Amino acid sequence: MNSYALIAGAVLGGLFAALAYWARRHTKRILVRGLIAAALVYVLFAVTAHAGAAWIAGELLGVVLYGGIARGLRGSAWWIAAGWALHPIWDIALHFVGPGHTLAPEWYTVPCVTWDLVVAAVVAIDALRGQLSQTRGVPRLATR
Repeated sequence: MNSYALIAGAVLGGLFAALAYWARRHTKRILVRGLIAAALVYVLFAVTAHAGAAWIAGELLGVVLYGGIARGLRGSAWWIAAGWALHPIWDIALHFVGPGHTLAPEWYTVPCVTWDLVVAAVVAIDALRGQLSQTRGVPRLATR
């Protein structure tokens, strides 16, 4: 794997998470829609590669799967973190080393892995911070 692509994905994922949290009232919406968009890109790759209806349906199933995880329990931060944390399985197992490697370019799959993991970590850390502050009676600064 290209280490520069991994670093670029981590940096861009951090910027995406920072932007999502900067938009306080819309944080959850941005995080959920971002995960759905990350999965939709694979549909676009499949369509442009003329992969066939079955493969495109499988990619759409991924959009439903990851979108459903992220929207689970009314957008709970833990479900959003889980969706982002699980998305690298789709990136690596299916599109980097798996049968979809001919459809999705490495310039997308490799940085997507670290992007996903950085966003998942930021969301999980924020969720933990929120749980700790609630147990100590300290209100959160921003409502999400």
